Amino acid sequence: MATRIFRSLVPSLARLSGVRTYSREASLVTLIPGDGIGPEISAAVQQIFEAAEVPIEWEIVDVMPVKGPDGRWAIPAKAVESMNKNKIGLKGPLGTPIGKGHMSMNLALRKTFDLYANVRPCMSIDGYKTPYDDVNLVTIRENTEGEYSGIEHTIVDGVVQSIKLITEAASMRVAQFAFDYARNNNRNHVTAVHKANIMRMSDGLFLRCCREVAEQYRDIKFDEMYLDTVCLNMVQDPSAYDVLVMPNLYGDILSDLCAGLVGGLGVTPSGNIGAGGIAIFESVHGTAPDIAGQDKANPTALLLSAVMMLRHMDLKGHASKIETAALNVIRDPDFRTADLGGRATCSQFTSEICRRVRESD
Repeated sequence: MATRIFRSLVPSLARLSGVRTYSREASLVTLIPGDGIGPEISAAVQQIFEAAEVPIEWEIVDVMPVKGPDGRWAIPAKAVESMNKNKIGLKGPLGTPIGKGHMSMNLALRKTFDLYANVRPCMSIDGYKTPYDDVNLVTIRENTEGEYSGIEHTIVDGVVQSIKLITEAASMRVAQFAFDYARNNNRNHVTAVHKANIMRMSDGLFLRCCREVAEQYRDIKFDEMYLDTVCLNMVQDPSAYDVLVMPNLYGDILSDLCAGLVGGLGVTPSGNIGAGGIAIFESVHGTAPDIAGQDKANPTALLLSAVMMLRHMDLKGHASKIETAALNVIRDPDFRTADLGGRATCSQFTSEICRRVRESD
C-alpha cells in the first residue's frame, strides 16, 4: 500500500507547483545537510543516490544565519542564490536554540521562498507493524502565517502578546492547493481543520475560504471539523480521513500525531511547495544531537522525502527503485535502526539499501 501511495503523490505536486520540466542530464539540486544527525543522513541519501545512478549533482550550502548591516539575521546570500537558481532543494533537520532569541531557520526558509504548502503523506508501511495498519491520509498545512508569523512583543513586564496572522490570500491559496491535490491524486474527501468556534475571526476567515473553494469542487466531499475532535477521532479510526487542510500551528501538531500512527517522524516524508516552482523536501524530525556522530541515525525520513523530490522532478524510475529497496529493508528486522526496534547502524541500513538498489538493475 505504501509504495502505491508514494508513487501517486508527487507527480501531482509537480503539476500544482508549476515546476519546470527536467531533462535527463544531471540536474543541480541544493542540499542543506542541517544540524546534529543531518550531515550523516544527508551522506546516506547521497550514497544511495549514487548507487541508483540518479542524474543529480548536489550543491551543498549552509543556512547558518548571518547578521546584516541593519542588525537583522537572515539566510546567507549564497544559499538564497542556490535555491533561486536550482528551484529544488533537499534539507536535513535544522536546530533552533530555545528561548535565546534566535530565529527559526525552518520558518525563515518558508518565508524566504514563499513555501506556502507543506504536504505530508502518512500511510502504513507493509511489513512494519504498528497499532494501525490502515492509515492512508495526507495533511496539507498552510506554511507561512498563523501563530508562526513571528510577530511577538512585550506589552508590559510579565505580559507578552503573540499575533496570529490569517489572511484571505494565503488561506485561499492553500485551500485551492488542497482541493487540486485531492482531485489530481484521485482522493475524494477534504476536511478543513479549525477552531472557528473560539477564534471566530481568524479561523473563521480560513474556514470561509475553504468553503468558497469547496464550491468549485462539487466532485469532492468537503467537511469541516474542530482540531480537538479530529485528534480524538484520528486515534480511534484514522481511515475516516483522506486529505486534511489546516492553518499552520494545527498542521504542525496534527501531522506529527499522524506520523505517530505509522512509526514516527523517522519514517515520514515531507515536501514544501512554493511559488515560482520552488520546492524544498525535508526530514521533519529533530536534530537528535544525543546520537549525532555515533552511526545510530535513521535516514529513512530524508530518503523518502528525496524520493518525493525525484518524482517531483519526473525521475520516476529512479524514485521507484530507491523506494522499493528502502521499504523492503524496513520490512527486514535485521536491518532496522534502533528507533524502529532493530540494532542496525545507519551505515548498515544504508549499505543494505544500496545493495538492493544495485541488484534491482
